[in-house]
Amino acid sequence: MSSLQGRVALVTGAARGIGAATARTLAAQGAAVAVLDLDESACVETVDAITSAGGRAIGVGADVADRAAVEAAVGRVVAELGGLHILVNNAGVIRDNMLFKMTDDDWDTVMNVHLRGAFLCSQAAQKHMVEQRYGKIVNLSSTSALGNRGQANYSAAKAGIQGFTKTLAIELGPFGINVNAVAPGFIATDMTAATAGRIGMDFDAFQKAIADAVPLRRIGQPEDIASAVAFLAGDGASFITGQVLYVDGGPRG
Repeated sequence: MSSLQGRVALVTGAARGIGAATARTLAAQGAAVAVLDLDESACVETVDAITSAGGRAIGVGADVADRAAVEAAVGRVVAELGGLHILVNNAGVIRDNMLFKMTDDDWDTVMNVHLRGAFLCSQAAQKHMVEQRYGKIVNLSSTSALGNRGQANYSAAKAGIQGFTKTLAIELGPFGINVNAVAPGFIATDMTAATAGRIGMDFDAFQKAIADAVPLRRIGQPEDIASAVAFLAGDGASFITGQVLYVDGGPRG
């Protein structure tokens, strides 16, 4: 039997990149997956990849920073898939800029999607998890939580995710709910391609420069993060909570 057989997972920001890889991985391990993104039509590719492989998935459109939209989305997932056992708070955006150039909108957009989004989705999901006395919440942080030039907003949001994770682990642990975070290093996605473009570098050259500084001498792929999330979402991690797992190819000297 697959390790997540009979579980229902909701993955936010799952139309592409890390979210899509996570949705596919959870489905491959037996979970029914709700693929959530801002635009439901953007979820079609991920949903089709899962269903064509024999899995079960639905696409859901919602703005994770909108309480009514989130509550409606969670209600739909429970109604259509029969429950909710796993929440992966992956939805994210970047609005990189140096501090003196950063606008209020740059700051607010990143905080709303990352922090408010994780808060609203977790709050909606925990109602079902507490009632069944079982649940897994995995939040996506980043190595940028430790500080990264041009990302005051993103770094602050990702550091906040870590504090949020540890606090939820304390509050929800008595109800059988594990809450952990994964902090990716450099992962090859559309988002990191945008970062390369922002600083005027060819993406291939950008990736090589990053890989040369990583002990494992390669950059990460979305599947590397998906595997870590799937582990924390499974019962093999049942005595792990309140932790931040860095998946970054090793510490730089």
